Amino acid sequence: MKDAQQNLAVYIHWPYCISKCPYCDFNSHVAATIDHETWRTAYRKEIAHYAILLPNRRVTSVFFGGGTPSLMEPQTVAMILEEIVRHWAVAEDVEITLEANPNSAEAQKFAAFRQAGVNRLSLGVQSLNDDALKFLGRAHDANEGRRAIDLAARHFPRFSFDMIYARKDQSMAAWEQELREALTLADGHLSLYQLTIEPGTQFHTRNARGETLAVDAEDAAAMYELTQDILQAAGLPAYEVSNHAKPGAESRHNLAYWHYDDYIGIGPGAHGRYAGNGRRWATEDHRAPDVWLAQVNEKGQGLRLCEEIDHATARREALMMGLRLTSGIEHAVWEKKFNVALIGENGNLLRPEKVRRLEQEGYLTNSKSGLKTTAAGMQRLNAVLGYLVG
Repeated sequence: MKDAQQNLAVYIHWPYCISKCPYCDFNSHVAATIDHETWRTAYRKEIAHYAILLPNRRVTSVFFGGGTPSLMEPQTVAMILEEIVRHWAVAEDVEITLEANPNSAEAQKFAAFRQAGVNRLSLGVQSLNDDALKFLGRAHDANEGRRAIDLAARHFPRFSFDMIYARKDQSMAAWEQELREALTLADGHLSLYQLTIEPGTQFHTRNARGETLAVDAEDAAAMYELTQDILQAAGLPAYEVSNHAKPGAESRHNLAYWHYDDYIGIGPGAHGRYAGNGRRWATEDHRAPDVWLAQVNEKGQGLRLCEEIDHATARREALMMGLRLTSGIEHAVWEKKFNVALIGENGNLLRPEKVRRLEQEGYLTNSKSGLKTTAAGMQRLNAVLGYLVG
């Protein structure tokens, strides 16, 4: 694998939330008090650690995720961005995204986040229905969500918001009504997620006790198809399994993940993937905030894991990410990245007969330009990937 890729995406993880949502399996924690100056110092140290490892890079995107990054002090965001600029070249059109909750107290900071350098806001709206928001454990109501969207549109050149569907007792008509209202509020990007019951969540515990929390698989599939039809007609086609955008409004940071480009993870539980000197590395930071802080103060980084990825693992990961995109994987880009064809008999990742079978069954299309899933294949992506690399 050649060390030719100089672009770099930077992910910053803020681990704290006001409360833990029952469906959420992200690395988030609730704390009574937070020493923001301590966190600023720690972020600065870990950024400096990666600047030594990865010099001469060009940062194309920065993403503040969590947790709830809108709980950060705007000066912390500004300091982190200043530190990134101090160590690396930054693209003129760099995308700087911050995830935010619509709560009124956090929305009051939007102007300050924009002044700090954020140019794209991602709002966790989740629903435009008050009963659904209570079910999802959200701390805002539907009107707060609408006001936050309006405020985001006034302060940021780009914004997006998330919605969760396939909730228990949700009808097709109710989802369509909610979705069409979301379209009237959206700018150029929407993230629309089916409710899934993830291990380690409150919903998982309740589900194990016999409580029904999501619609059945058949209804979820019908809602997914309806979503694709409505968003396509509205000019926001899917570019990834759960993400829709007008052409050119896609999340460039998330595209770095799905294209298997280089990215680093800063903060508790953050992951990274990057290449250097013909080798590719996987990193993961300690999840517990106190453990991460202590190690960063001692060693300058909070790594729990840093290991080399072999070529086979890298190709499998790239396949699993690339086929999430509706545009799929370009053969020429793949061969440039991995110095081997995607499909073939000798040392290639995919066997031709498996690809042909999935083509015949209507789940994949393979052309001279690239390999991608069909609409039917996208709905069954886990099964498609399992068959291809199994």
